[in-house]
Formats: sequence, C-alpha cells, structure tokens
Amino acid sequence: MAELYGYLGRATNNVAEYEGLLHALRYALARGARRVKVFSDSELVVRQMGGRYRVKHPGMVPLHREAAALLSRFEEASLSHVRRELNRDADRLANRALDMKESKLT
Repeated sequence: MAELYGYLGRATNNVAEYEGLLHALRYALARGARRVKVFSDSELVVRQMGGRYRVKHPGMVPLHREAAALLSRFEEASLSHVRRELNRDADRLANRALDMKESKLT
C-alpha cells in the first residue's frame, strides 16, 4: 500500500475523487500490479464505475472513460465504497495536500 496525495488547486470534490482514482491506478500499473482493490469514500465514483449510475456531467465523462480504460488493464479489479468515517487515512492525506499545496504521486 502506498500513501499518495496530490494538490489539484481549485476543483470539485468529484473531480478530485476521480483524479485520486486515476493516479492510484497509474501507480499500480507502473509497478506491475495485475490485481487491484480500490476502496473509496466516494459513493458516486464507485457507483459510476460499477455502472449503477450514469455519468451525466460532460466534464466527468473523460475522467470516467480514462478510469475504465485503466481498470481494464488489470487481470482483476474491484472498487468498493467505504464510509468516510472509516477512511481517515485518505482524509489525512487530502488535508496534507491542501495545507501544504504539494503532491506525492510516486
């Protein structure tokens, strides 16, 4: 497991959630991972990626498309929703990126 975080500047929460997913998938692929389990506190992203929700916002379509393409490169991949209060490490890393205006993506 890696602790990655990134500063995006001004962005919506949904864009930030997708960007986090994209960076995590790229990171795993770059290190030769064949299987990935993603845990996200974004119910929207998990449901959109699972096909239960449609991606309606035009700005989100390319992010969703790229995430789906990256996921398809794994032999096995799963996305699971985790309630926000059980995902404190992710909140800690997000706050670090915001407070320090820096990124650690590798």
